Amino acid sequence: MIPRYSRPEMAALWEPASRFRIWFEIEAHATDALAELGVVPKAAAAAVWARGDKPYTAERIARIDEIERETKHDVIAFLTELAEQVGEEARFVHQGMTSSDVLDTCLAVQLTRAADLLLADLDRLLEALEKRAREHKDTVTIGRSHGIHAEPTTFGLKLAGHWAAFARCRTRLQTARAEVATCAISGAVGTFANIDPRVEAHVAAKLGLAPEPVSTQVIPRDRHAAFFAALGVVAGCVENLAIEIRHLQRTEVREAEEFFSPGQKGSSAMPHKRNPVLTENLTGLARIVRSAVVPALEDVALWHERDISHSSVERMIGPDATVTLDFALARLAGVVEKLLVYPEAMQRNLDRLGGLVHSQRVLLALTQAGVSREQAYRLVQRNAMKVWEQGADFLTELKADPEVTLGDEELEKVFDLGYHTKRVDEILKRVFGR
Repeated sequence: MIPRYSRPEMAALWEPASRFRIWFEIEAHATDALAELGVVPKAAAAAVWARGDKPYTAERIARIDEIERETKHDVIAFLTELAEQVGEEARFVHQGMTSSDVLDTCLAVQLTRAADLLLADLDRLLEALEKRAREHKDTVTIGRSHGIHAEPTTFGLKLAGHWAAFARCRTRLQTARAEVATCAISGAVGTFANIDPRVEAHVAAKLGLAPEPVSTQVIPRDRHAAFFAALGVVAGCVENLAIEIRHLQRTEVREAEEFFSPGQKGSSAMPHKRNPVLTENLTGLARIVRSAVVPALEDVALWHERDISHSSVERMIGPDATVTLDFALARLAGVVEKLLVYPEAMQRNLDRLGGLVHSQRVLLALTQAGVSREQAYRLVQRNAMKVWEQGADFLTELKADPEVTLGDEELEKVFDLGYHTKRVDEILKRVFGR
């Protein structure tokens, strides 16, 4: 997590002050519930809020760090500093709880709040993609398979495909958010031996979580694995769109281009350069997010009721994956919003192969005219190779081939670009629902 690729709201979620604030709320709400159950004095619960509910300033954080250097235990260090603030009544804090009750519930809060920010990021990106897709729904461009010209499509349809991918990502992230949003206040091995399940229910309600149905000493890590896997899929979709834009910006293609602002420089050596630096950056950031997936999956397998092999992993991948993806989604939305699109270049590229993009239509027309598919394929390919190898015009060659039984007018009709775009509105309605 570095400032260059961080946005303030997401980064703040993982700062010590935020973490300790969540820890405090967990402990204070649990003490409230214990007081209502008559386990601890109500005056003690009130004292926790009255004296402990203070900002976690740099001084308080430094004090917790100082205590941890001696205790070698972060939760004990936190509780010791809280006791210094609260006084004698602090002996009723953390009654019947274990450290993982605090740590795991806090992580659930952080991940759900991170998910909310990421969902908002996706909403902005989806809005930008739909707007540009509708803007260019009739902007004809070449579709490519294996990087080679295939058949015409529209630029709007390309963007609609990416919109659909990110819409699926949003659904997956909502599911992952719900799955990870659980609270465990169940004691040392999850048996509630020393704490009433109603305490867990109270804390969960206060923090917007659901009680974990069965915990050991930790919340089961398959939940977290699913969360980070969902982030990894979002990152894959980010890279997919980024690579498309990078290809389209290549000098030989130049059908679309990242916005190049006044005063921007592309190269320290070559003043003419306009490089796709934002989408190249997004490709790299996607790798970082995806790198969290395998460690999260490996965290699922813990010894018995718990070990802490997952802890160091999550302290790193939690902030890194969410902060990086937050930045990446915001950057990608900006790229789409300002993307420069060049329809004239798209048309030039469509025309580069002398009409070869209509080869399938010729093939189908011949079969409809009574020619066997094998013979039709041979005829079409024979004339197509003249275009590839000699720079000939496909339509001209077909008209001159005595074995091609289609008339000139029929062949010209086959070369109509509108044939390939007639279903675009129908497809967009299926994608966007309107």
